[in-house]
Amino acid sequence: MILSINNTTHEVDVDTSTPLLWVIREQVGLTGTKFGCGIGQCGSCTVQLDGVAVRSCLTPVQSAVGKEITTIEGIAPNETELHAIQQAWIEEQIPQCGYCQSGQIIAAHALLTNNPAPSDDEIDEAMSGNVCRCGTYPRVRKGIKRAAAEMLTAVNTKNENDGEMD
Repeated sequence: MILSINNTTHEVDVDTSTPLLWVIREQVGLTGTKFGCGIGQCGSCTVQLDGVAVRSCLTPVQSAVGKEITTIEGIAPNETELHAIQQAWIEEQIPQCGYCQSGQIIAAHALLTNNPAPSDDEIDEAMSGNVCRCGTYPRVRKGIKRAAAEMLTAVNTKNENDGEMD
């Protein structure tokens, strides 16, 4: 079967019911997506399917065929630049052990892609499926707000620059 992961096509030969997590990690070799609980409760395995955050440990690979899969390795604009969310994570010193962070960042990315200025309640709702055993939830919220502000500033700057070219 053919999968599109981070805008790259991958052909894999696996059982259609294989969890997407294991295909991403073992067949494709992208290990940023983590195994945590295996029952969809911790969020460490979060990836995006067509921009929607899903638990890859529960997602059969067959359901990802024909959709764009985005992992933590695919959100940066290029190999030398971080996404605003990744930069905010560093600036707010969010990670401690770091194990849950790829899932947290992917969930935050899905949130900000669909809601560029979320309220605290919207952030809490979007992130509720991601467990952080280190308890960095207040910093996660702060990082999301920081990334949202940076992303809005970047859009406004681009729009202003585009307007100057007219």
